[in-house]
Amino acid sequence: MVVLFVSQLQAQTAPAQTITLKDAINYALQNKADAAKAKLDVENSEYKIQEVRSQALPTISASGSATYNPILQLNALPGDFFGAPGTTILAPLGQKWNSVAGVNLSQKIFDQSVFTGLQAARTTREFYQVNAQLTEEQVIERVANNYYQVYVQRQKLILIDNTYKNTEKTRNIIKGQFESGLARKIDLDRMNVNLRNIETQRQTLINAVQLQENALKFYMGMPINTPITLPDSDFKVKPLALEESTDVTKLAQYQLLKKQEKLYYYNKKAQIAAYYPTLSLTAGYNYIGQGPELPWFKKPSDGVYWSDYSTIGLNLHIPIFNGFGTRSKVRQADIDLRKTAEDIKDAKLSLDMAFENAKTQITNSLITIENQKENAQLAKEVLDNTQNNYTQGLATLTDLLDAENSHIEAQNNYTAALLDYKLAEVQLIKAKGELQNLKN
Repeated sequence: MVVLFVSQLQAQTAPAQTITLKDAINYALQNKADAAKAKLDVENSEYKIQEVRSQALPTISASGSATYNPILQLNALPGDFFGAPGTTILAPLGQKWNSVAGVNLSQKIFDQSVFTGLQAARTTREFYQVNAQLTEEQVIERVANNYYQVYVQRQKLILIDNTYKNTEKTRNIIKGQFESGLARKIDLDRMNVNLRNIETQRQTLINAVQLQENALKFYMGMPINTPITLPDSDFKVKPLALEESTDVTKLAQYQLLKKQEKLYYYNKKAQIAAYYPTLSLTAGYNYIGQGPELPWFKKPSDGVYWSDYSTIGLNLHIPIFNGFGTRSKVRQADIDLRKTAEDIKDAKLSLDMAFENAKTQITNSLITIENQKENAQLAKEVLDNTQNNYTQGLATLTDLLDAENSHIEAQNNYTAALLDYKLAEVQLIKAKGELQNLKN
């Protein structure tokens, strides 16, 4: 408990760490579980290739056994072997004890499924490499979106803090006027109510900022109790080239589907391979000991005899008929392949739409930003003039409160328009396949 309390106290008193978007993205790529797991999948694909490759290599095994036969089997043999023609004699064959030790080798000479498996394994590695790239892009996208949302909440909090200070000054002026008999109590009460409302809004925004920062830290893989701050320089509206087109076939999402299609193609070939014959080589060398007692460490003088034997063979398997099972598997694999082709068509349409929608959103956001920026400036001028007029007795308190609310709304609208632009910017960069550039 003491250690936990000290660590929490240190986190609370530690200076806030300034995090740029580049810092946040690179931190996430190094620490977020999704990115780490995608890299492990790439590493694991190498082991899968080695596993498939092992099927083309010889298999060598050693074995040993010791067998005791308490009752030997009696075999009916012609009496001619024993000098008693015309009779049948029951004679035991074998010994009470047998012990065998040997080495066996098996090597596939031709197996179409092994060759197809090697090709599929290499494609699996490429699949996981593209998937790792796509996972990185998804991590970058989530971090960028949450990074900008933290900024918006903080801007709203800054605005409400400034509004609270200005409103408090006005309240204090009215309070002084009321104490001097120059203002009505209802005006002072209205200002106190307005001040409390602003304070409630401020507390709500503080909570929203904390929640959004926690979400950002989660997507970064950063400890939640780490204090952070964001520089304003990351939120400038930069001109983007909207006239450019993009080749969606080069995007990771599209490439992943193409790799998946290739894997289904090899799966179909693997099913077709069941029609092909297989040929393998087998070889073995064994040493056997037989006698009336356990042969280990015994000699012929003990009645135990040792001998060796070896075998070499070719095994040929030719499939002829299996109830059309292979044909059904091939057709199922073909269906998977055709379904993936449809997914690729749909993905291309979806990516094209995302690119065009992002450009449209960028254009609209730029117009909205310009309008809301002018509106926020105008609302600030109106608020300043109304405050001056109210001080001189030329405007009512209602006019002042309305101007104050209009200024807050206009400033929040501008901040929201800026967020829409930055989110659309992320989508446009994603649609162009350039999300990786955000980490540089």
